[in-house]
Amino acid sequence: MNSTRRHLVQALLGAGALAPWSSLAVAAARDRPDAPRLVFVILRGGLDGLTAVPAIGDPAFAEARGPLGQFTAFATAPLALEGPFAMHPLLPQMHAMYGRGELLVVHATGLPYRERSHFDAQQVLESGGTRPYELSSGWLGRALAAHGAASGKPMKAVALETAVPLVLRGPAEVDTWAPSSLPDPAPDLVARLETMYRADPALAQALARARGLRESPGMADNPAGMGGGASRGGARAVVALATKAADFLQRGSQVAVLEMGGWDSHTNQALPQGAASNNLRALDAALHALREALQPGGLWARTVVLVATEFGREVAVNGNLGTDHGSGGAAFVLGGAVQGGRVLADWPGLAKQHRFEGRDLRVTTDLRAVLRTVLGEHLRVPRAALDDQVLPGSSGLGPLQILRS
Repeated sequence: MNSTRRHLVQALLGAGALAPWSSLAVAAARDRPDAPRLVFVILRGGLDGLTAVPAIGDPAFAEARGPLGQFTAFATAPLALEGPFAMHPLLPQMHAMYGRGELLVVHATGLPYRERSHFDAQQVLESGGTRPYELSSGWLGRALAAHGAASGKPMKAVALETAVPLVLRGPAEVDTWAPSSLPDPAPDLVARLETMYRADPALAQALARARGLRESPGMADNPAGMGGGASRGGARAVVALATKAADFLQRGSQVAVLEMGGWDSHTNQALPQGAASNNLRALDAALHALREALQPGGLWARTVVLVATEFGREVAVNGNLGTDHGSGGAAFVLGGAVQGGRVLADWPGLAKQHRFEGRDLRVTTDLRAVLRTVLGEHLRVPRAALDDQVLPGSSGLGPLQILRS
């Protein structure tokens, strides 16, 4: 179907004619129980890595962070990790995964981009380039196409969004799903659409596929509280999306992408009931729900979950008891296929003379090295494709010790 027809179908049906589907390209069940699974979780807004994973043992931490380095308002102290690092008290489930050897922290990580625009940084995060807008497709979309070309077995991917995010855009087929609060369409409306589309094979096929998929068991679920989206619906919405992602992975999709907004913490970042704290709670609950949903059938053992944000925050607190846009931050890699229980960091230190431009946690691990390792060793994307197509300009980045042998 050409792009004009695809957009027409999405406009007619995604708006509610076949609610709760927000796109006709919904993941079809394809049973590949032994294939690896990958989940990419995008934290939009700039997670403060020094809040999520504070370096409390760094000699400069307390002075540099000021009130953001104090956790007395929370029920427990920061949860100990190896070396100078700890995990925020609001991340107990992630800490438990760390303790089970299923979660790896990558600290002082970031992108080649060093400016402070959300839009530009997110474009680089999703495109896999070195500069904003030098690439118009996504690293994961190109990886799916490269894997399919090399293996002859295209992987199914689903975005838990109303539209395909940039990271999945490319030549590979991608499905989307998003909840809807709209009522079911009247049978008469569907019948009229069938009559209208009868003379157009592409539209008729798309409508038939949508109807069939919607009637598949479990596919039309719309958990309560989901209509507002993950960034607005709080922990309940994010947990529901994570559970639905697990459902798609169990039904044959090998890749899932979901996102969580609201990480731009310029004010009152340390309030126990503030936006930043609530986001940490929601992230912790969502990753736990994903694990619990994939664990019973053994799929968790073949899963890697990558959690990343577009940039970190400044080290020092600002005048509004928050943090401003920065550079280095923290990412998480978790799953049964991950060699966790470690913090992967070439730690640069927090003293002002060690910071980037005297402000930011310095990036010492290129996030693209994490992407290359996961794509190459877990999804088996050929190295030549990683070098030339998927992450151009990254061939000099060596593999990291992320996955179980």
